[in-house]
Amino acid sequence: MSMEMQVSAHGAKGFMTSYLEALALVERLHRLLLDVIKDEFERVGVLEINAVQALLLFNIGDHEVTAGELKSRGYYQGSNVSYNLKKLVEMGYMHHQRCEIDRRSVRVRLTPRGREIRDIVSELFARHAGGLQSRGVLELEGIEDITTSLRRVERYWTDQIRYIY
Repeated sequence: MSMEMQVSAHGAKGFMTSYLEALALVERLHRLLLDVIKDEFERVGVLEINAVQALLLFNIGDHEVTAGELKSRGYYQGSNVSYNLKKLVEMGYMHHQRCEIDRRSVRVRLTPRGREIRDIVSELFARHAGGLQSRGVLELEGIEDITTSLRRVERYWTDQIRYIY
């Protein structure tokens, strides 16, 4: 094997190792995000909803959406979105209504109680953004680079799924 091929093979192996490390990190960060949200809700004394439900409320925000839209927009690893939506409606955090055009579809929006939860998550994220910046963990350019790179991976994976079918 020529020296050039050896360097290329080593580079591919190094890239694969870094790629697998990045995948594991994304997965760990998501689980850690859920733990951070859970801890915040314990701190403020809101114990009846879980971190995934809080993220659902945050992601709905001021919009009226369908469960399908939430599934495609959100990141609810290992969770049943329909189950969590049903529980949030039962607990008074969301209103739901059948869509007039497509009766199979249910649209949901936050109640005032749901908006309170959304605000807690929003304030938590704002505190974290400020802390990351003020402590020099990340600057604007750094977070933009991370976001750009993750969007590229997202597009690549989306294209891979499309090519399968």
